[in-house]
Amino acid sequence: MTTGGELRTTILDARGAAPEQVLFGLWNEELGEALEGFGLLRYRVRQLETALYRQKVADIAEVTTWPKELRERVAAAGFRVGLPEIVETFRSVDGTERYLIAGRDGQTVETVWMPEGDGGESGDGADDASDAKAWSRATICVSSQIGCAVNCQFCLTAKLGIIRNLSAGEIAGQVAAVLKRQGAEPGRDRINLVFMGMGEPFLNYDAFMGAVRLLAGPMEIPESRMTVSTSGIVPGILRFAQEKVRPKLAISLNAPNDVVREGIMPITRKWSIAEVMEAVRQVPLRQKERVTFEYVLLGGVNDKLEHADEVVKLVRRAQFPAKVNLIAWNPGPGVPFTMPSAEDVARFQERLREQGVPAFVRRPRGRDIYAACGQLKKTGSSQ
Repeated sequence: MTTGGELRTTILDARGAAPEQVLFGLWNEELGEALEGFGLLRYRVRQLETALYRQKVADIAEVTTWPKELRERVAAAGFRVGLPEIVETFRSVDGTERYLIAGRDGQTVETVWMPEGDGGESGDGADDASDAKAWSRATICVSSQIGCAVNCQFCLTAKLGIIRNLSAGEIAGQVAAVLKRQGAEPGRDRINLVFMGMGEPFLNYDAFMGAVRLLAGPMEIPESRMTVSTSGIVPGILRFAQEKVRPKLAISLNAPNDVVREGIMPITRKWSIAEVMEAVRQVPLRQKERVTFEYVLLGGVNDKLEHADEVVKLVRRAQFPAKVNLIAWNPGPGVPFTMPSAEDVARFQERLREQGVPAFVRRPRGRDIYAACGQLKKTGSSQ
């Protein structure tokens, strides 16, 4: 099993010393192969996996199940853990936290902790939001790239363009860093993951799925508690349909037809809504699972009742179980749209529901710290 080709990942020491080899992101036979020169027995590799992915150690010296002499030899050979580091934290009045997390080249990426979720899990067959309590039912919003190439016109991340892909370890490492900060433990606490942060996961497919396997494997987060959102990358959806271990699927729809969608999501020129729908039909759904259509409501653009009626027709023609998550647009500097009124959001939701389409409104979380949907842009205190 591979996790995005990280076996040979190295980072040159700033002093010109031997390259350091990062361990976080490797597991199973990869760890054994990377450390084969030390003659480790299998149980020693398992001890290291537990330290990396359950205990979330930051340094090899913290792998206390290993003898001190072994830890010192491995560290002296240039190996290091490589757990991503939170370098800046912003806390919202609603309890949401936004983090700048350092990548392996010093670039930062954004990750968001929502201690009560945002309602996006409602109606998907896996969660019942009625029993939500404190942060034991939290959601972590994870990034897959630094920046994004899709260029959705309403999204602040699009202003960055694409800087680079993240590795599988950097993607899964965001989750590990946040869980460690919060003292949260999968299995004890109800943790949901949404791959809806910076970037388009299906344009970094191998690393994204490598991270999923890490998260569902040694980090023990059930795939049923993960959701990935795509703008509609058809080849990625078709690959996703073949996966044995996979998150739930969300499609960033945001428009009722190709004309409106092309104006706000240029990716539509490559793959129409009909082509996206056909690809999604190939994804085998679990019992009670629904595909989510994410729909960002832009004032005066796609928030009219006639748009809602078109969305109803789309969902009915989909031929698979679906729900709609409505998101009132979150403003960002230099993004030329307006927020819909609360009344228009409520009317849109009611129109969908009265025609039998499950529709939920995602609560804006962390707007005051640029942590809400579409607001992530590596914004720090000095920016």
